[in-house]
Amino acid sequence: MKSFFASFLGALVALVVFVFGGMFLMFVGLAMIAAMGETQPKALVENGSFLVLELNTNIADAPSPFEGGGKLARFFGADGKRLQLRQVLDGLAEAAKDKRIKGLLLTGSLQPQDYGSGYAALHEVRQAVQRFRDSGKPVIAYAENMDTRDYYLMSAASELVLHPFGMVWMPGLASEPVFLAGALEKIGVGVQVTRSGKYKSYAETYVRRDFSPESRLATQKLLDDVWTEIRRQAAESRKIAPEKLQALLEEPQAQFGAVAVKSGLVDRIGYWDELLADLKKRTNSTDETTFKQIGFRAYLAAVTQPHLTGDKKIAVVYAEGVIVDGEGSEEGQVGGDRYALELRRLRQDDEVKAVVLRVNSPGGSANASEVIQRELRLLQEEKPVVVSMGTVAASGGYWISAYADRIYAQPTTITGSIGVIGMLFNVQELAHKLGVTFDVVKTGKFADTETMSRPKNEEEMNSIQSVVNWLYDSFIDRVVEGRKLPRAVVEELAQGRVWSGIDAKRLGLIDEFGGLQEAIDFAAGKAKLGTGYRLQEFPGKRDMAEALRELFEESGDYLSRDSVSGRIAKRMKTEVRTLDQYNDPRHVYLRLPVDLQIQ
Repeated sequence: MKSFFASFLGALVALVVFVFGGMFLMFVGLAMIAAMGETQPKALVENGSFLVLELNTNIADAPSPFEGGGKLARFFGADGKRLQLRQVLDGLAEAAKDKRIKGLLLTGSLQPQDYGSGYAALHEVRQAVQRFRDSGKPVIAYAENMDTRDYYLMSAASELVLHPFGMVWMPGLASEPVFLAGALEKIGVGVQVTRSGKYKSYAETYVRRDFSPESRLATQKLLDDVWTEIRRQAAESRKIAPEKLQALLEEPQAQFGAVAVKSGLVDRIGYWDELLADLKKRTNSTDETTFKQIGFRAYLAAVTQPHLTGDKKIAVVYAEGVIVDGEGSEEGQVGGDRYALELRRLRQDDEVKAVVLRVNSPGGSANASEVIQRELRLLQEEKPVVVSMGTVAASGGYWISAYADRIYAQPTTITGSIGVIGMLFNVQELAHKLGVTFDVVKTGKFADTETMSRPKNEEEMNSIQSVVNWLYDSFIDRVVEGRKLPRAVVEELAQGRVWSGIDAKRLGLIDEFGGLQEAIDFAAGKAKLGTGYRLQEFPGKRDMAEALRELFEESGDYLSRDSVSGRIAKRMKTEVRTLDQYNDPRHVYLRLPVDLQIQ
């Protein structure tokens, strides 16, 4: 028996050594993969080259959290592709004045994830493409198929080439939220809601089976505004009247192959090999296989990036994701405590002369939003604070923006949603189905108000409603003070109503149309920095172990994302994960109505 245990323990130790040793070697190998490219010599930019921007990527506001993340993700079979918006803008601006760059090739199809590749961000990229064209250089866009995002961006090209069997599919915009009331009822989970603002409808996801009339009205107006702007820009670039473009996009036969050329949606059709031959001639390439070119990432590494010199700094803080109480556990969460600490550090850093807050958030915890805003107000007493709104800066995202010295947004930005909701879940019916019961001993009538074991009674709901009303009044107070608007005006435009950037400018919720660079330029001017500054970004890079852990957990999400089952699973996983974001200590939230995903 003794020898048995000795053998067993020996085998167990060997197994542990084997497993953990193998994991260690794998981590080392992955670290080497992540580092590849860091030590490689910079690519040379050959005279007469085309800059190639492959759009099979997600254009996100914030920088990649881990420098080697793309290579590591591809190691696991995922594309792991991500480009930062500011890098795209800087790269295109640099290439426009680079005499070695002869033209720009856009190819592929955008892969939006989370809050990336939204229409406000694409508006900025589109403007950068137009500025490249204005420099006198051609922009060629090639696609096998184009959806709304692709066509919106690619229509800015000087030559739009479609695969002969390709299609322009730009049918319009839609928002199709998931309503969970029926499912929650079936499993026995109850939801009670309080709110301030008749349009504050985020909780409808959990208590209704369809849009409320108010939510439908606001969502329809928002989609109409955004679509009108997208259609206008595309029509202007294609030299087609917006009404004619609308008619063409509603006639499927006008969108295919050669017919799309006759209808004016594209300039010509062609196979990839035909375009390749054309580009070889344009670049006078002696290579039999390809044309003179440099990839976008290689080009960024090969040229001196703007804003990397100077002793004085402008900090760009990316609030991208749901605002949550505490530190925030993952990418895509704006942790109130974590961001407040960073803003405090920036306030105390004498080298930082101004701060640009880039907001791409539907809001979230009321408590966390106030924690962040408080630090922004303290920061503003000492340094300029400028807000650049991305695709969405609503509810809590607007709360943290209200006091900025200047607010920039795009016409397609989703903003406003000045309102408050309270949501309380209970599992009483589910517990009873499982034979689980609860009992309580307490010292006051409200001592167990936060329990999930039962619904709240009328007196408790009135108490929670009073908190919601107080927070709503506080929200309005902050907008009145921060935006210097009459209270009656704010009370009218609030009500939880979501607005497009077009309406937000008309109503005084924002100051100017413009993107991230315009916000940075304004901050530099207000701080009297001229061009002698460099940018510092937050959040910064994460360490290797954390990035690898996240990669292991999420790599499987990408493997089947294009399949029907994968898309359904991803959508349901997103809805379930949303529940984890409800961590406000008072159970009150500043969230965008419903889960407004524009398709």
